[in-house]
Amino acid sequence: MLRKITVYFFILFISGCTNRSLTERGLVTEKAMVVSAHPLASEVGATILERGGNAIDAAVAVQFALAVVYPDAGNIGGGGFLVLRQQDGSIDALDYREKAPMAAHRDMYLDAEGEVLEGLSFKGHLAAGVPGTVDGMVKAHEKYGTMPWAELVQPAVLLAAQGFPLTQKEAKKLNEQREDFIRYNTKRPAFILQDKWRKGDTLRLPDLAHALERIRDNGRAGFYEGTTATLIEEEMKRGGGIITKEDLRAYNSVWRKPLTAEAYDYRIITMPPPSSGGIALIQLLTISEDYPLHEWGWNTAKSAHLMIEAERRVYADRATHLGDPDFYKVPVQGLLQEDYIKSRMKNFAPGKATDSDKISAGTPAPPEGPNTTHYSIVDPMGNAVSVTTTLNSSFGSKIFVAGAGFLLNNEMDDFSVKPGYPNSYRLIGAEANAIAPGKRMLSSMTPTILEKDGELHMVVGSMGGSTIITTVYQIIINVTVHDFPMQGAINAGRFHHQWKPDFVLSEWGALGFGTGLKLWLQGHKIVPKSGGIGRATGILVLPDGKLEGGADPRGDDSAAGF
Repeated sequence: MLRKITVYFFILFISGCTNRSLTERGLVTEKAMVVSAHPLASEVGATILERGGNAIDAAVAVQFALAVVYPDAGNIGGGGFLVLRQQDGSIDALDYREKAPMAAHRDMYLDAEGEVLEGLSFKGHLAAGVPGTVDGMVKAHEKYGTMPWAELVQPAVLLAAQGFPLTQKEAKKLNEQREDFIRYNTKRPAFILQDKWRKGDTLRLPDLAHALERIRDNGRAGFYEGTTATLIEEEMKRGGGIITKEDLRAYNSVWRKPLTAEAYDYRIITMPPPSSGGIALIQLLTISEDYPLHEWGWNTAKSAHLMIEAERRVYADRATHLGDPDFYKVPVQGLLQEDYIKSRMKNFAPGKATDSDKISAGTPAPPEGPNTTHYSIVDPMGNAVSVTTTLNSSFGSKIFVAGAGFLLNNEMDDFSVKPGYPNSYRLIGAEANAIAPGKRMLSSMTPTILEKDGELHMVVGSMGGSTIITTVYQIIINVTVHDFPMQGAINAGRFHHQWKPDFVLSEWGALGFGTGLKLWLQGHKIVPKSGGIGRATGILVLPDGKLEGGADPRGDDSAAGF
């Protein structure tokens, strides 16, 4: 009897009401739009566009601005992925994901008995991979930028030097991380010693301003060589890290061919490996297309059950088959074959949850011979950029480079530190994602662009670790299947399943009482997720050609444009 009462109140909890409207329309502009995780960064991007810059120019400026005003994920000490669609329909993708240092090795986080040393890959100096952000922005600008480099970095320099007011959410996060900042840093930045930050307090970051000035004046060399490189190496030596000047000089971001596929009469343009997001997203949309989700309705028991079961199978494939294609032959074509994708649902039962222990990765045809933030941009010419960038977890490794004022990532945790052992997001990896010197760690980042009838239709992406893929998937379904506006699609409650561990994360209000109860009776284990799932930004091209920006209310996300 007690168990039944507990279940009743649990289902009642996850089905609670949300104040976020599903029909809400976001900011609508005539010509251009920038949506990012912080109002000041969005304003910086919009200003660049107003001054005649293109989407890549704005992306560079937003990236550096986020490194200042959104330090828990915006970065120069991390990495990311960029997907570009130009107004003529040509597409490109830039991989500026971090790399393992050359001194890294497969068992570096294991003890003498082969057991995982908890936390070593997640916090502190040894958790950091070689940063890729600055090299990525330089390469993007060299190939597609139109404005002078210095003009794109200068807004971030000013924000860091002059200071900016903290939002309530950012003040809260700095206060929450204070203990870790003090514990893990060999030299403490002055600002972290303040006892309590409050909304409206001005945060000034002079060391970061100088680091950005060096990037502004010297481009790539301003980070990977000279003063900043020396400061990074000295920080590593003090804290027992392994990144060297040689690692920094050797880093290179890579232009890759975007993945494309057709689903729901839309062309999906997304990121290839080492992102797992593109493959997983295409698989999820291909599976969903076979079922009448529009008829079943948004987040009904039938729709949610189907989507959960699809996610379960897709994440099983992710765990086994995906890694850095420069080190492992990822069976991309096999994973994206329509027959293979649909075969993964052969044991799908409409009224019953599948036990994840009875689900394993499929066998695709062999190949022929992953705290984060996202920003979406459309410029007046019709060029579109979808960028997801990260330090991995919130504030990365918690390590500030002394004298340079920026945080280092903890991306080494995104490798499989031991085959079958879950990382901080409880994602399981295998041989494809084992640690190797110079290798890029697997990611869940899913920057995506959609076309309809050959024209730009949507730009979308999200933060959220392992939940990024399912967040982007559900937003696309909300717009293309359920006809939500962009803002409503982002507002909508979300749920997530990643194969292992075998439960469904659900936001408050994502599932109604009836849906939650039916899913529980079908065998789904539902766990409430406080703080939201993902944090997305999106831009939708409306039928009249205007742009609607969707900014996630789960954070300080903001749209700006003209």
